[in-house]
Amino acid sequence: MIPFQTIDWTSIKKTEHKGETGVAHWQTVQLDGLRIRLVEYSGGYLADHWCQKGHIVHCLEGEFISELSSGEKFKLSKGETYVVSDDLSSHRSVSEKGVKLLIVDGDFLKSYQGTR
Repeated sequence: MIPFQTIDWTSIKKTEHKGETGVAHWQTVQLDGLRIRLVEYSGGYLADHWCQKGHIVHCLEGEFISELSSGEKFKLSKGETYVVSDDLSSHRSVSEKGVKLLIVDGDFLKSYQGTR
């Protein structure tokens, strides 16, 4: 359970993550079974891997392309969101001019097999 709390993003240290090209800066809040990040991709960013993890990704500023390994491409702009559960796609991000995202992931996005 997560008690009510606020996040002062100005107090969260940025970490750098290099892409195949460009760089991503993450500010991360890790809670029990939940990760919340503000992520900024530089212009010319291409992720260095195909991701299988589930996310809720909301575009705060700019735009980016989410590529699927199937060849499909989805452009997301400011105010748009995508959602996917763990292991339901292989995706990576591409940003031509830079973008700022809010990304939420965690145990609630795990794929469950069978019935409960």
